[in-house]
Amino acid sequence: MALRRGFKKEAKELALEVRQELGTEVFAPLDPYALAELYGVEVFDLTHPALPPESVRHLTEVRPHVFSAALVPLEPSGAIIIENHVHHPKRRRATLAHEMAHVLLEHPFGPMLTDENGCRSAVREIEEEAAELSGELLIPAEAARLAAFKDWSDRSVANHFRVSLPMAQWRMNVTAARRIACRRRERASRARLAPAQ
Repeated sequence: MALRRGFKKEAKELALEVRQELGTEVFAPLDPYALAELYGVEVFDLTHPALPPESVRHLTEVRPHVFSAALVPLEPSGAIIIENHVHHPKRRRATLAHEMAHVLLEHPFGPMLTDENGCRSAVREIEEEAAELSGELLIPAEAARLAAFKDWSDRSVANHFRVSLPMAQWRMNVTAARRIACRRRERASRARLAPAQ
């Protein structure tokens, strides 16, 4: 399923606005925890004493892959995020960015659970929008192009932006960053080789 017409442009603009609000340059890693704090969304993990110990053990030891995070609405208009603290920090950053994308896009929601396959919302369109915006938040298209012009590997991109290798690969591919950089290099090379008139 494709994103609605014009959404990618909206996501790019919104991600850059949010980065400006945070004082985060386009080529700097974004801190999703600072983003949550900026928007008044508290983030808790599964060590919270109010959670049932047997459930916590199940989600952190027995089957940690089945729960990454939950975006939980609070009355009248707030939300909290509960995340699985045993996951790798890069995964937690991506999960939190995804949940915050729902908040930023003002998606209507009940409790939303995220596992290794993404959010378990019944509405595929809002999940695709949240995935696109979270990608833009973590590695903006402009930053992906800059990385391509620097000839960075996917691993270098992942390390710089503090995301997983699959996330870096996806952003470098979906933004066509390397193709754009290659075309510009080819044009510059042709221009240098062209005879002076």
